[in-house]
Amino acid sequence: MTDLAPQELRILVAVEREQGFTAAAAALGMTQSAVSHAVRTCERKLGAVLFDRGRHGATPTPAGRRVVGHARRILRLLDRLPFEARESEDGRVAGPLRIAAFRSVAAHVLPPVLARLAERHPDLAPEVSVIRDLGRGTAGEVADGRADLGLATLNADTAAVPGLVAAPLFTEPYALAHRIGHPDPHSLPLVDWDENCGSYTRSWWQRQDWIPSATINVADDTVVLSLVAQGVGMAIMPHLTLLNPPADLAVTDLGPQPPARQVGYVTTPELARTAPVRALIRELRAAPLLPGLTRTAERAPGRAAQSPTASRGQSPTASRSRANSAAIPSSV
Repeated sequence: MTDLAPQELRILVAVEREQGFTAAAAALGMTQSAVSHAVRTCERKLGAVLFDRGRHGATPTPAGRRVVGHARRILRLLDRLPFEARESEDGRVAGPLRIAAFRSVAAHVLPPVLARLAERHPDLAPEVSVIRDLGRGTAGEVADGRADLGLATLNADTAAVPGLVAAPLFTEPYALAHRIGHPDPHSLPLVDWDENCGSYTRSWWQRQDWIPSATINVADDTVVLSLVAQGVGMAIMPHLTLLNPPADLAVTDLGPQPPARQVGYVTTPELARTAPVRALIRELRAAPLLPGLTRTAERAPGRAAQSPTASRGQSPTASRSRANSAAIPSSV
């Protein structure tokens, strides 16, 4: 029999989280031998090694990472059962709601959405994690069972983290950021940072001969803004990142057809049916758009594709010569 009990799932999650059997046992109030026996039993039932054991603890194998992600998602649904049962009786939406978002969306899009959600559903308890928009990004948090819904950069023709559903919310253009008063901002060196971007943005970037290779690459878009405001260089950045810029920063349009990215939500098929996620999606769709954004045509959520996609990686100009592999959700 291959069925795993909820307690076995909790043990697998704890071993992955604590990176070892002894620490997992302490966290669960169990003995180390009981945890080790439970993991061996799970591996025997599933027919796969889930953790590499070593002197420095336990590291999940590729199979283990997938199994632990599914375990978290199953445990999340079990945690939701009492709330879902009560919601069907009295219509009250309650309980935790875990949201993953990248910084600019968390700062500018989520606050009014969460305010309206609190007015309509005061018993909901949103928890927001700010995740870098790089690689698997927020979609990875959802797939790994750490978030119920992620706000992510979507991509129309490449693939996503497998097993998720995704739908677009709005399109966000890019613009040129530079120090105020510079006579020729196009001549400045490029300051860049790592982020996911859509295929249209990569295609646009590759056609621009005036964009130099990045001279400075940093890990955070707020640092880019500070450097550009000091005159260190120029940057091409998404619209939300450029809201409320430093005093010395100027923003210039990139023409009538600028690069743009599509932003939407990703969740799992099973969580998409839960009351908190449905309520959040309704508020996201109903929210007034910030100036500069355009509404993406609403379609029913669909399964994200399953092959890898590219990110801007170390610098956008690098994509002219090579593609960085990173999975981001596809739009549907």
